[in-house]
Amino acid sequence: MVVGEPNPKEIVQITLILNRRDSAPEPDRISRQLTRAELRDLHGADPADIRAVEEFASANHLAIARLNPAARTITLCGPLSIIAGAFGADLALSEIEGKILRTREGSLYVPDSLRGRVMAVMGFDQRPIAKPYHRFHPRSSASVAYTPRQVAQLYSFPTNTGANQTIALIELGGGFQNSDLQTYWSQLDLPDVSTTAVSVDGAQNSPTGDPNTADGEVVLDIEVAGGVAPGARLAVYFAPNTDQGFFDAINAAIHDEARNPSVISISWGGAEPEWTPQAMNAFNAAFHDAALLGISVCVASGDNGSFDGEPDGNAHVDFPASSPWVLSCGGTTLEAQNGKILSETVWNDSTSGGGATGGGVSSHFSRPAYQAKVNVPPPQATVNPTGRGVPDVAGVADPYTGYTIIVDGMEGVVGGTSAVAPLWAGLIALFNESLGKNLGWFHRSLYGTLAQHKALNDITSGSNGTYEAAKGWDPCTGLGSPNGQAILKILQQLPKK
Repeated sequence: MVVGEPNPKEIVQITLILNRRDSAPEPDRISRQLTRAELRDLHGADPADIRAVEEFASANHLAIARLNPAARTITLCGPLSIIAGAFGADLALSEIEGKILRTREGSLYVPDSLRGRVMAVMGFDQRPIAKPYHRFHPRSSASVAYTPRQVAQLYSFPTNTGANQTIALIELGGGFQNSDLQTYWSQLDLPDVSTTAVSVDGAQNSPTGDPNTADGEVVLDIEVAGGVAPGARLAVYFAPNTDQGFFDAINAAIHDEARNPSVISISWGGAEPEWTPQAMNAFNAAFHDAALLGISVCVASGDNGSFDGEPDGNAHVDFPASSPWVLSCGGTTLEAQNGKILSETVWNDSTSGGGATGGGVSSHFSRPAYQAKVNVPPPQATVNPTGRGVPDVAGVADPYTGYTIIVDGMEGVVGGTSAVAPLWAGLIALFNESLGKNLGWFHRSLYGTLAQHKALNDITSGSNGTYEAAKGWDPCTGLGSPNGQAILKILQQLPKK
């Protein structure tokens, strides 16, 4: 609901994302993973484009707050009236979830001097762009629950610890309490897992004290990733829940030379129709950068079934899980006994209001080459004949066969595809340590050699609404849940680049 107009004198920061100076190849077409300096020099911002933005800023009496040539971002700072006027932004103040936020409607205008140079502009709209995908409930005798260590055993994870690896966790709210983590690691008979909070755009580690808030998401990510890879360092990047904040957090992790993450886990997202095409393209380019650098990115596919919470009756997928440069992670229901899997099916508790795994076909991104040989159905509500199939892989996500965690002093059971992204991130950290190098973007191997050798547990039973599980890849659980030792054995045999 619109309640007024923003203060034209307010000093704001707007991020411009510039085009690449040269088109970047697919990671499998380069002989080795790039260094950050090589990424900047080969595929960063064109110096001529940077100069054009600087001249534009000077002419409009704006300041350059930040410049990152490798990430192709420039942040402009100045009065809202000047910046909004320059880009033709139609702004208002709106009440959203009890907060008064600046919102934007319609399209943006790119000034003539910047046309062809700017891919996206972020920062005008303060609306929350993403939701966390976790479901918390207190521990009860009616639910089955596993520790991350037990899940790792069920999925035959390697027994190393992920030493010398850093896992980046992207968070858009909430926080963690060190006392909860210390208690949890002690219960798992693990030493304290190194966990560092990193502030992006002023956001902080700010636990609310309520496990049903974003706290549950933050702690779930930490305790799952740390539980399966306790020797890894965890870097938790906190950012505002806006498209600008989300984007800045991802870039902060990708280009963090001090912590040097080898894998990134993202458990936040939103249905594709909730995003602008320019924002999805900008995020996708950042994920492409991560792939070129050898950084794996694991993303939750959503907890609202094939419709992804949209009311139009069409099937939709979640973004950023639909980016072709990320490992999209779906969810299962897992039944086990005495350390062995009894059954694993598509997670779908939607009839009882408990959620279901996201999955389907992108309406924005075309089908990538690595999915050419799998049966991806056509996307709905779009003129595109093909789309990127979601997810790629899966893992246990049903909160009724979920993960035990401790958050805000309370022990509970959590599910959701939010748990699957850090689970796979932890597994990849184990692979990286064992291989002695970053696995990075491995989709061609995933859909090729790994799928041919049936190195994943194929899920063939269940539905997420529109789509049914089937042999091989399907739009519910992708290629299946991990068999860690089998995957690692094949990865060790692949030709070295």
